[in-house]
Amino acid sequence: MSTLIFQIHIKQWDKGQRSEADVAARAAQPDRYPIVDKPGYFILNRACIVDQHGDDVATNVYPNGRLKTVLMADGSVKIDRFMISSNDDVVVLTYREKNKPPIRVAELNQDWVQAHYHWRYAVEEGGQFYWLYETLTLNAACVAKYDAGYFLHSSPRLIFCAPD
Repeated sequence: MSTLIFQIHIKQWDKGQRSEADVAARAAQPDRYPIVDKPGYFILNRACIVDQHGDDVATNVYPNGRLKTVLMADGSVKIDRFMISSNDDVVVLTYREKNKPPIRVAELNQDWVQAHYHWRYAVEEGGQFYWLYETLTLNAACVAKYDAGYFLHSSPRLIFCAPD
């Protein structure tokens, strides 16, 4: 039986963290890690791991952190802006941004893919408003055999960068 692996890495910063040193520190962070979690549940008739790393700062806008995973009525799964669905036993990853048509990223049955997007949103804290910026990276695969170092052994077959 195959295992779905979704590894999420979030980098978040505010306007005060734009110095060369801050930019260099963010650029030095890896975009893949050993998989920490074990399969915790089943989706699309497969064991599934959602392995999260990096920042997910709680704010007044998102008090429990921003990332959400939702099981949809049709059996597909939404992880943040990404949809995972099955079509004729092939797992498909799609990028969906609000009020825009979905973008098919890749099938997950052939090696692994990496997807990125950047965005910002306003936050109020202590009567002050500021922008919180973030880059989210999703490493995704459907593997026949679980391996905690799966994303470290090879480069992604495809790198998808969402349009700004």
